[in-house]
Amino acid sequence: MTHHRQRVLSNPGRILLVVTSLLGAMAFLWPFLVSTTGSPDSAHGHDAPLLLLVLAPLLLVLLAVEVSRGRIDARGIAVLGILAACGTALRIPSPGVAGLEPLFFLLVLAGRVYGPGFGFALGGLTILVSGIATGGIGPWLPFQMLAAGWVGVGAGLLPAGGGRAERWMLAAYTAVACLLYGTVMNLWFWPFGAGGATSISYVPGGGLMTNLRHFVAFDLATSLGFDVPRSVLNAALVLLVGAPVLVALRRAASRTALGPVVPSRSEVAEPA
Repeated sequence: MTHHRQRVLSNPGRILLVVTSLLGAMAFLWPFLVSTTGSPDSAHGHDAPLLLLVLAPLLLVLLAVEVSRGRIDARGIAVLGILAACGTALRIPSPGVAGLEPLFFLLVLAGRVYGPGFGFALGGLTILVSGIATGGIGPWLPFQMLAAGWVGVGAGLLPAGGGRAERWMLAAYTAVACLLYGTVMNLWFWPFGAGGATSISYVPGGGLMTNLRHFVAFDLATSLGFDVPRSVLNAALVLLVGAPVLVALRRAASRTALGPVVPSRSEVAEPA
């Protein structure tokens, strides 16, 4: 089995990624920290544009830092653009319908090969481009960009491995990440969209445990019908086509400054 070298971000890139993730976590978790009221139509009507205005430049700055430090070259940027276009093409036919979003298996495989910074940029860029292409631009967009970016980051931080064991690890991660993506995305509108005083509604001024309990109930009652199909579909795609896609991505990586993660011949020849 080949030992896979994990790519890490340069120090400035790592700091930018951490700062961006902390800002994103605050944007998602504020219902447990502060009190608010509002209607579903006004959900994040004021802060979402500001979050998008912060997030998009941070993605560009992250890439610029990695380019300036030689971590990503022009060919790496080209690979990012191609994969974002592929992810957009995967998302357009079914943008979240019944949770059938085959985008995530590609995010996981690309994050695995190219590292957490690339995975974050790919997730955010793909959601942004697909949102523009489908007209799916709204207050949810920056939150989708963050959540998809975190899926790519997690894939880039998985432990080394290869062969069947690697594909099963990636499939398991994909299944869990897709479930968590749906759970995290519920946070962006839950305080505004769960209706009045019910057992799943946000409680303005309520305690942390009260709102956490209501949110878990809301997530289980409203989201599993989307999250489970997304999880099963993308995990199955990793198992079915993950091996040839990983080989293709690693061959492309060997021609960029991102650095190669090329399996041994025996691993390439190993049946899926």
